[in-house]
Amino acid sequence: MLHDLSPLSLAQSLLRCPSVTPEEGGALAFIESVLKEAGFEVHRPVFSEPGTPDVENLYARYGKGEPYLLFAGHTDVVPPGDVSRWQYDPFSGEIHGGELYGRGAVDMKGGIACMMAGALDFIRHNPDFKGSIGFLITGDEEGPAVNGTVKLLEWAKGRGERFSHCILGEPTNPNQLGDMIKIGRRGSLTGKIVVEGKQGHVAYPHLADNPIPGMMRLLDGLLKEPLDRGTDHFDASNLEVTTVDVGNPAANVIPAEARATFNIRFNDLWTPHSLEAEIERRLREAAGNTVRYALTVEPTNAVAFLTPPNAFVGFIADAIRAETGSQPKLSTTGGTSDARFIVKYCPVVEFGLVGQTMHQIDERVAVADLDRLAVIYRKVLDAYFAA
Repeated sequence: MLHDLSPLSLAQSLLRCPSVTPEEGGALAFIESVLKEAGFEVHRPVFSEPGTPDVENLYARYGKGEPYLLFAGHTDVVPPGDVSRWQYDPFSGEIHGGELYGRGAVDMKGGIACMMAGALDFIRHNPDFKGSIGFLITGDEEGPAVNGTVKLLEWAKGRGERFSHCILGEPTNPNQLGDMIKIGRRGSLTGKIVVEGKQGHVAYPHLADNPIPGMMRLLDGLLKEPLDRGTDHFDASNLEVTTVDVGNPAANVIPAEARATFNIRFNDLWTPHSLEAEIERRLREAAGNTVRYALTVEPTNAVAFLTPPNAFVGFIADAIRAETGSQPKLSTTGGTSDARFIVKYCPVVEFGLVGQTMHQIDERVAVADLDRLAVIYRKVLDAYFAA
């Protein structure tokens, strides 16, 4: 069966696969059939972990030599929510007003379709190019991220695969195609504080110990000074208190304890270890000898990283400028992504579609953006392998 390899057709086929995490939904099977037809060697490893669902993944490679440019992404999507609120069935791939509707249109089945279209067009015109092109696609990015990219990278390394560079097709553009390239991401660290008190009657405070003033002192100690002023490529690290709780339904009872949770998005001045040490220092200083508290810092695999602007980043920026006329901003903003895992194996840059409707009702992408993104990926391949 010969497939229509236009980015629109590929995207529609992927959107019609109901691949809500952790279901494969036919999306990886479709990619496998297209890539095999083009001469890729394709593997479909399934990974497991107690307490989590088994997840199907895909790894494909064309060529044997170096350099090796890897395209990465995910076919799993978040649930569509109330389907009755969508203009069109979220798994129908309907087109209206020049836009393609469906869950995953921008995050990130549309991006994968463009990667495939660009890569396959390049191979058709350069079947004997020197180097390799690969796809590393997971079905576990929107879920626990346990049986997906981390294990797929380990599996590939165990086979002797070595990547030169990677493009991750997450939707990086805030407003229009060409706005932004992600050359790094901030890390994420979550901590929890419990302040101990003694429950009692509000009319007899001398017989109790209210933990709330102590919690206020600790949080003020965390927040009164910025963690840093930012770096050349990163904004200042940001600590946000996300919840403060005492679980007290009675207005005449002093609570026994107070709890708070905070999250820090940190730049490349910090590691999780050094940041935890700074948090502990600030809490000790704020507590003095009067506030009894306990701090718990959750393990994290989200560490700040940067792919410094270099020739590889330049290839992508040049291709974007040639196709869109825009000079993309080199950014490290936003949340975490699978790039934090990939960077341990090779330099990684993120560039994809406009992300304004991701995870929303009526998620959609402009058909023209699909065509232009596929051209951008093709231009990157031309420059990368020519160099």
